[in-house]
Amino acid sequence: MKIIGIEAIHLRAEDPLIELFDGSYDDCVLVVHTDSGLVGVGETESMAPAIQAIVRGPSAHNHARSLSAILTGADPADPEQLWHRMYESTDYVGRRGLMMHAIGGVDLALWDLRGKIEGKPIHALLGGARRDRVPAYGTIYPMAQTAEEVRAQIAEGQAKNLRNFKFAADPWWMEDIALTGRLLTAARQQAGDQAHLIVDAALSYRTAAEGLRLFPAFREAGIWFLEAPLPLDDVEGHLEMSRHGIPTGVGDLGLTSVREFIEMMDHGGASICQPDISQVGGFTGILRIAAEAGARGKRVITHGYKTNIEIAANLHFLAAQADEEPLEFSLSRSPLRWRTTIEHFPVEQDGCVRVPQRPGLGVTLNQETIERYRVVQ
Repeated sequence: MKIIGIEAIHLRAEDPLIELFDGSYDDCVLVVHTDSGLVGVGETESMAPAIQAIVRGPSAHNHARSLSAILTGADPADPEQLWHRMYESTDYVGRRGLMMHAIGGVDLALWDLRGKIEGKPIHALLGGARRDRVPAYGTIYPMAQTAEEVRAQIAEGQAKNLRNFKFAADPWWMEDIALTGRLLTAARQQAGDQAHLIVDAALSYRTAAEGLRLFPAFREAGIWFLEAPLPLDDVEGHLEMSRHGIPTGVGDLGLTSVREFIEMMDHGGASICQPDISQVGGFTGILRIAAEAGARGKRVITHGYKTNIEIAANLHFLAAQADEEPLEFSLSRSPLRWRTTIEHFPVEQDGCVRVPQRPGLGVTLNQETIERYRVVQ
């Protein structure tokens, strides 16, 4: 079997919140085609036109090649070997950032292909599932600005069987800290004392001192951990924030290399790695991060705010890990979130999502959605 082509499909739905930090209305789906007719599917959290350029080329030289040029004609049976080929053939312009996003989306598709070739779900290829269900938490963005509306947001998630929740911050949280505290208290009251509440600061704070102003409100609401508090280059600031009693998670908003996660764990006080599997080199990349985190006694809680393609990928990864960790379950209203695949992964009554058992990722593209939202250049 040989790879005969790679598609990078730009999907975009009209975004009523275009000025906010919400990538769920814009997506890049990767499809690896083979001469047997089998296809592998992935996606990446990135800028789709840039990913399309990286995939399609043309190549500049033998260390700045397009991913299509690297993979066309290759046997897809060994995704890890192909990952290294992509990485080494793009290292002049890659190693971090956009190139890792592109490699990540393609790697997901290659693992999907391998699973289909071998007739196994991806978690079986990762050493076997240790669980067939994964607890979930619902991500709510943007947060409403009245206590009544915040309670309604939590209640809507509870109606979907969710028990744990994350709110992504906006800059206005800093403008009225007392209001932010009241809103988080309302969320806690609606969610209940046993629920986990997470705050995604979404790089809202310019300095550790600024972010620490919100810590009394976070403590009052019983925040489980704080995600993405500072610009990722501020390693020292992350270390300072980690010293104030609330665990910090890093990585989902810009880290793409295992070396960056190592720096944050070793020098930035990070207790939780939050890689986006599509941005860190797919399954091949995230497994390297998980190994380094495990060696340091750190946790890995995956980021996921795209479609059911990434939901499926995270379920396979989380199912195969030694320690149980929660699945991020986006509550975005984007049609891409819910309709990009035919399959759905609902939260069941116990607050868990069932792990896919079909070969590969276990998802099929919804061609009606693909054609409706495809950006044609």
